[in-house]
Amino acid sequence: MASEHFDDLIIGSGEGGKYLAWHLGRLGRKVAVVERKLIGGACPNTNCLPSKNEIWSAKVADLVHHADSFGQVTGAVTTDMRKVVGRKRRMVDDLIALHLDLFKQSGAQLIMGDARFVAPKTVDVKLNDGGSATFTGDRMFINIGTHATIPDIPGLAAANPMTNVEALELDYLPRHLIVLGGGYVGLELAQSYRRFGSQVTVIEAAGQIAAQEDEDVAAEITEALRSEGMIIELGSKVLSVEGRSGLSVTVTTTAGTIEGTDLLVAAGRTPNTSGVGLELAGVGVDARGYIVVNDRLETAAPDTWAIGECAGSQQFTHVSFDDFRIIRDNLAGGSRSKKDRLVPYCMFTDPQLGRVGLSEKQAREKGINVRVAKLPMIGVLRSRTMSETRGFMKALVGDDDRIVGFSMVGPEAGEVMAVVQTAMLAGLSYTVLRDAILAHPTMSEGLGPLLSRLPAR
Repeated sequence: MASEHFDDLIIGSGEGGKYLAWHLGRLGRKVAVVERKLIGGACPNTNCLPSKNEIWSAKVADLVHHADSFGQVTGAVTTDMRKVVGRKRRMVDDLIALHLDLFKQSGAQLIMGDARFVAPKTVDVKLNDGGSATFTGDRMFINIGTHATIPDIPGLAAANPMTNVEALELDYLPRHLIVLGGGYVGLELAQSYRRFGSQVTVIEAAGQIAAQEDEDVAAEITEALRSEGMIIELGSKVLSVEGRSGLSVTVTTTAGTIEGTDLLVAAGRTPNTSGVGLELAGVGVDARGYIVVNDRLETAAPDTWAIGECAGSQQFTHVSFDDFRIIRDNLAGGSRSKKDRLVPYCMFTDPQLGRVGLSEKQAREKGINVRVAKLPMIGVLRSRTMSETRGFMKALVGDDDRIVGFSMVGPEAGEVMAVVQTAMLAGLSYTVLRDAILAHPTMSEGLGPLLSRLPAR
């Protein structure tokens, strides 16, 4: 068994881990990243970017199916899922090549294998190409991510359901896709497969989809999805599952029985902290299995940090990247913290959902007094040019005239959200955006009319 010591040893090559490795490598430190399977982590391989790639293919399919509305004459249109998946795989291959090049440029070593802690700052690694090795580091960084949760429902595991990973590799079109879960992942994939041509049913136990969002936001998205022929069962708890995904499945719920051909589970995430020897490293986890860290992402073990989703950070790539920046700056003598971060949310359904800051529901729960302005998307002239007028913008303004929250359901919501986020980060009065000269005709131009609707104190 070989062994080697490093200045910095990083377990997992996800967003925060890889950027930290590249940074430390460029500083001339001896750095290694141990990665089990996905070079660069889940985002470029199985999650964020691959899903958005196929979502865009679904958008193209939707536009083609409605081409006559735009004056285009087409014939019969069908989706070739092999080509959809092939396009996605080419992108992933390019991203992996990019990552390998960045590792080489930085001087950080990439070791492919499955790591288990055997002592503080010490891991045994079962190497993917055979054999094993022991690695130690002066500093340890844990970036092991999460995986899709399979709820403990009778018959569910035996049905071999898909997660987002398998759903993005389907080279055939399901006749009837059943989706368990009405969160971001489930809804994005559900709409995509509906647009490709599948019958789709979404089962959500809560009273609304996108449960963390305001009721009006969830209702708007629900209406949009149902208008495309999707069936959304709300307040429906799954009792049991029979059959096998890919052949025939029957899902029994409190609202009745649903028969389909394929089953996708999108019911949350579970941290990859079980069975990796964290207790031998002196690293603690909470009741849900997430690594316990302080606001500087330090664990209870000396010179040991955790990054990203496994540390309980919000499950977004952009948050993991900020985790990297916190650790990077603090290692250089800074005093950065994850406390009170302004984290943006974006769901890539069509229309998109973009949100930053507080929702109305959260403001009420915190006892924060806000004034609320709301503007239908049809009031934004750019939406009329695109024939995409569904949705609305909503802004929450505090007593000091600063924006404390923004939600948008509509075209390019994520891009418009970033404009508002910038104003929030700068601590600007809402009047600055209200009175700004914004280009016409753009989606962001709607911020002026929106904020002009704010009620007087």
